[in-house]
Amino acid sequence: MAKFFALVFLALLAISMLQITVMAGVHPNKSGSGSGNLKSFQCPSQCSRRCSQTQYHKPCMFFCQKCCRKCLCVPPGYYGNKSVCPCYNNWKTKEGGPKCP
Repeated sequence: MAKFFALVFLALLAISMLQITVMAGVHPNKSGSGSGNLKSFQCPSQCSRRCSQTQYHKPCMFFCQKCCRKCLCVPPGYYGNKSVCPCYNNWKTKEGGPKCP
């Protein structure tokens, strides 16, 4: 009888832990990556801001939007500040250079 109550107690404990995790919103991102809080429809305007002062506007916009769709984050400012968006910062090209502007 004691084993039965111990088993029921452990089951209830596991269920309550699962419920807390779900209530806290801890779940993997649907795309499998990203850490930002942007929505994909916000990427063009954020990338337009990010790329507004470069002379390479088209490539900047292309790669920025690609990175934004994956990471759901665009760093503040026109240059640098990539540490704010770890996914954006850590995505590298085959050669090891930065993928995101």
